[in-house]
Amino acid sequence: MPEFDWRAVQADGRMSHGRLEAASTEQAVLQLKQRGLVPVAVQAAGARAAAAAAAPAPARAAFGARRGVARADVLALTHELAIMLRAGLPLAYALRVLVDMNARPAVQALLQQVLDDVRGGAPLSRALARHGALFGDFHVQMVRAGEVSGQLPATLERLAEHLTRAAALRESVISAATYPAILLGVALLSLAGMLGFVVPQFEKLFADMGEAVPLATRFVLALSHHARDWGVAWLAALLAAGLAFSAWRRTPAGRLRGQQMLLRLPLLGSLLHGFQLGLFARTLGTLVGNGVPLLAALDIAVDTVASLPVRQALRGMVMPVKSGTRLAQAMMETRQFEPLAINLVRVGEETGRLGPLLLEYARVADQRVETGIKRMLALLEPLLIVVLGVLIAGIIVSILLGILSVNEIAA
Repeated sequence: MPEFDWRAVQADGRMSHGRLEAASTEQAVLQLKQRGLVPVAVQAAGARAAAAAAAPAPARAAFGARRGVARADVLALTHELAIMLRAGLPLAYALRVLVDMNARPAVQALLQQVLDDVRGGAPLSRALARHGALFGDFHVQMVRAGEVSGQLPATLERLAEHLTRAAALRESVISAATYPAILLGVALLSLAGMLGFVVPQFEKLFADMGEAVPLATRFVLALSHHARDWGVAWLAALLAAGLAFSAWRRTPAGRLRGQQMLLRLPLLGSLLHGFQLGLFARTLGTLVGNGVPLLAALDIAVDTVASLPVRQALRGMVMPVKSGTRLAQAMMETRQFEPLAINLVRVGEETGRLGPLLLEYARVADQRVETGIKRMLALLEPLLIVVLGVLIAGIIVSILLGILSVNEIAA
């Protein structure tokens, strides 16, 4: 029978852990509850050790000592807090348990600050809002919706599911982008090596030929000279331009303009737009499904959209809905949504299943974004290979043409 490692809260609030045999994870959780324990984590025996072994011990130690609170920590805290609240533990008590069970100082300090705010009378959403850089508007607004609807444990569980899906999407994109990034780096290093070290070796050979050197060879020689003489200056100029652009992007006008330019990009713009609409639909669907009134949920959902141009367009739905316009009609007037989204919302309004159908559209939108990103990166790989091959082949052919010209003159 399989074995499972578990962590659970005892009746006196102390954290305990151990290993038990059970037919499944659900049976293991049931056994712990029969013992009077509140399960916090149950996983197959050895799973944690296997995950820990995935990275060398020195690297893990150095990385863990330096980093602060990461996305994975926020996801774990959200999931564990949802489990304890659903088990009936009071919020302050559950936060106290989380403080005691975390060994990392950065996470402990964060939880202690949240716990102090909650004990001081602040709602959990306000306590998390003080750490907006870690949790973000979406996280805070979702927790606020759970507090308003009285369904904080269920809301935290749905929030943990959303964070898990977002993390999986992010990891898949990073994995897919790794090879093109390596290929681009190799291409740049190859060009730099060709122009900086290979081409200069043939310069003396062509020095006495004058105008007899083919045009392509003269162009490559001039490009090599320029790269050696001005390469450092060009790198410094590009670095300065990058820093200036980054500073401009941090201004309100620069942020708006930059996001507008991103949305206009072919392929990538439509993917970013679809991701933002999926985020809006998931937030609105989750809030409405938790019993939050539509107007309040709409305000919160619009605020969670990160893209300023999309947020401004969606903000135009609020007043019409307040005036009595159906949500589907208001969505159509923004010209941001495809017919599928509008029809699903229309059916949801007519059948009273607005929340589930919004979540269904969010699922479809996420799948489209993930598939689109993978396809775009798959197309990028051969494109980089072709461009790299053409550039290097052009340099080699130009050198060969020069060598042939030397042979002709010598003959």
